[in-house]
Amino acid sequence: MRTILITGPGGSGRTTVAAATALAAAREGVRTLVLGTDRGDSLGAALGTPTGPAPVAVAPGLTAWRPDAAAGFRDDLAGLQERASGVLDLLGAGPLDPEELTPPPGAEERAVLRALRDAALAEEHDLLVVDLPPAPRALALLALPEELRRYLRRLLPPERQAARALRPVLGRLAGVPMPAEWLYETAARWDLELAAVQAVLADRATTVRLVAEPSPAGTDAVRSAALGLALRGLRPDALIANRVLPEEAGGGWLAGPLAQQRKAVDDWGATYGVHRVPHLGRDPRGTDDLAALGVPGAGAAPAPVDWPVEDRLAEDGVLVWRIPLPGAAREDLDLVRRGDDLVVTAAGFRRVVPLPSALRRCRVAGAGLREGELRVRFAPDPGLWPRTP
Repeated sequence: MRTILITGPGGSGRTTVAAATALAAAREGVRTLVLGTDRGDSLGAALGTPTGPAPVAVAPGLTAWRPDAAAGFRDDLAGLQERASGVLDLLGAGPLDPEELTPPPGAEERAVLRALRDAALAEEHDLLVVDLPPAPRALALLALPEELRRYLRRLLPPERQAARALRPVLGRLAGVPMPAEWLYETAARWDLELAAVQAVLADRATTVRLVAEPSPAGTDAVRSAALGLALRGLRPDALIANRVLPEEAGGGWLAGPLAQQRKAVDDWGATYGVHRVPHLGRDPRGTDDLAALGVPGAGAAPAPVDWPVEDRLAEDGVLVWRIPLPGAAREDLDLVRRGDDLVVTAAGFRRVVPLPSALRRCRVAGAGLREGELRVRFAPDPGLWPRTP
């Protein structure tokens, strides 16, 4: 199943483009599901069909779904209370009633990730189009599965779970209570769920489409979003220049905006496959308006993003890890090695990346940014690198 993630600056029309993309794909004969993530029904407004927790058929081959974060949180907490009922009884605490619960911060993000996993693993559709939140929130959401899995491994390392049968004995010997079985079971279940979402995001058939209005502000937002995506190993398969004014309208007060629009589209065209979507003079509503936008459907997925390790031991005595970071500036970059991880920071975006096995036996010998690519040099550590006879 192919997945297309759609995001862009707030107010750029990403929901409309997501709906139009899904509709175009469905009319090409692709069984398509469009997933909405807004709390309000902006997706339903664009499609002309209300959406909600139950999937709804919008057009032949097109289904829309907008999960309910509140319901998901209540179900999760009810299950957790059931598994921890013994502890709650011991403490004299009464269970919370689902009707009195409101979702805490983070519940919406978890609901979106779970819906993304469920939709991508289902077999009813060939294409999943996801209307992500605005770019800054979308980037944080895409980083969440990897970050949460790393936190879980640090807090509850898998190797500690191997001694479950000895936990009561160890607790008596140490004189302190050991983590309960349900805690490890819950952590293992969360890790499995997060791993499934991470697999969807890392799949070679998963791509991103950026939506922005062609303007100076849109150009800055695209550069920032593309850099954040590159740090996650994602590359846009298209850039949708939305609400493009017709050139024949040039004159009077529109001359300035048209010139800015032209410059932005030309600049984007040097890096991305740009598709122009015309300004209809109104907010698109319903399938007829969406079809009139001419947004492309699924199309072909771009080549996957690779972070190759170049062997230059014979020439320079180093291995070079090449990390594509288009649009990055030297002053925005920071690198720190921590054990077997490399912490990469680019313009406020941060990722902790495990080192490839060969590089774990090396020390960092330097780094440089060239042609939109971060090149980190590693020299073999004599104490760890295998010696040649």
